[in-house]
Amino acid sequence: MEIEEDEERRRQRKLEEALEVKSLRRIISAYLNYPEAAEEDVRRYEKSFKKLPPAHKALLPHYPSKFQNLRRCISLNSYFIFTMLQAFEPPLDMSQDVDGCKDPHLENFEHGHCHSEERNASSCQSASTSGRMCCSNHAQACSQEKSNIMSNPTTEEVKSEQQHEPIFGSGAGEVENNNEIAECCSNDVADSNGNAFSSPHDWLDPSLQLNVPLVDVDKVRCIIRNIVRDWAAEGEKERNQCYKPILEELDAQFPNRSKESPPACLVPGAGLGRLALEISCLGFISQGNEFSYYMMICSSFILNHTETTGQWTIYPWIHSNCNSLSDNDQLRPVLIPDIHPASAGITEGFSMCGGDFVEVYNDSSQIGVWDAVVTCFFIDTAHNIIEYIEIISRILKEGGVWINFGPLLYHFADMYGQEDDMSIELSLEDVKKIAFHYGFELEKEQTIETTYTTNPRSMMQNHYHAAFWTMRKKRTTTT
Repeated sequence: MEIEEDEERRRQRKLEEALEVKSLRRIISAYLNYPEAAEEDVRRYEKSFKKLPPAHKALLPHYPSKFQNLRRCISLNSYFIFTMLQAFEPPLDMSQDVDGCKDPHLENFEHGHCHSEERNASSCQSASTSGRMCCSNHAQACSQEKSNIMSNPTTEEVKSEQQHEPIFGSGAGEVENNNEIAECCSNDVADSNGNAFSSPHDWLDPSLQLNVPLVDVDKVRCIIRNIVRDWAAEGEKERNQCYKPILEELDAQFPNRSKESPPACLVPGAGLGRLALEISCLGFISQGNEFSYYMMICSSFILNHTETTGQWTIYPWIHSNCNSLSDNDQLRPVLIPDIHPASAGITEGFSMCGGDFVEVYNDSSQIGVWDAVVTCFFIDTAHNIIEYIEIISRILKEGGVWINFGPLLYHFADMYGQEDDMSIELSLEDVKKIAFHYGFELEKEQTIETTYTTNPRSMMQNHYHAAFWTMRKKRTTTT
């Protein structure tokens, strides 16, 4: 009987790994499909332009050159993307045959949750001051788009038996030369100088690339905008709105922190890693946690492979023709990163942990470990926000602080037609009542107006009146 149970567990692990490989392959394919999807947009613009009467075309003589400029911008975005993919080392064997692994339960799961393609990374990687920082922002939907553009799947549906143990170093190979760019498999993509991308990685083989829905490519576009928020000078205003109050509050809460025994701060939903890095620079042991592979692939590249500030040029605003003040605004370049991460002043203990927040931290080894938990645009990513609050309370030390910043744009609120899905959508008043139930006391509270990945030159600006609070976990009184 015991042998049969061991065999069943091995079979289940194999099936789950195959599903995770298939999911990661889909995410990589979304990145690889970016150039063609973007080119299809340009062809659509050209088709509409050609339908104009000659007299109307004559009023827009610059449009043909604009279309060519869009293509140039797409190629430079692709240059960054494929360099990033070249540096990525998948944690799984991407060449394994996943189609041969059939299981009715997992197959039903896959078809029933097609929006949840990002699986648990199941790895916790340590960072160091050498610049080999393994990382990865939260998975809040971009701007007002709260559908599955950036939705965070959860892994409670696919239980993994893998352990979340530290793996020191990043494991991603160094990029020795900026001109050593990854080939977009069969997409024939080149940079603006006509240099073809070439890739040494078997897992980038065209035969492994999937045709993914456009919603997956939209997530890639979302990542490009998130890069501006975290790693560009143009994102400084948003960072000052969101990150600066958090950093100032942390600094005030731990004024006499010791270099020998610094306080430990967890940042769930750390996304592209900037906030977790800034907390480390304040002198904390800082660990970011991120679930989205879209985020982790990008953040790991920026943190581990950046050699200088402004190393890369991206064009984040080219995918929307709406609300542009001018073509120059739409086509303007953004240099990234605005700082060199390895030279930013991070302290010992900076790390990024990949995995679902509930799975990773709802573990007995995490009870009472953290001096502070910082959540920024994160708590509304939950299927069950009560569970998030309960876990935050459990992992904090007595007297520890929870600093929260963000709205309540519940990610799964509009997920219809899936019987086993759930979305608990509490008001802010109820969120605070739940926090009080789990032993928190409110020390500070205010509302701060902010944007999220918004084009600062757009005619449309989406603003949040975000909740910002500091709560302290009560100390247990003994008699």
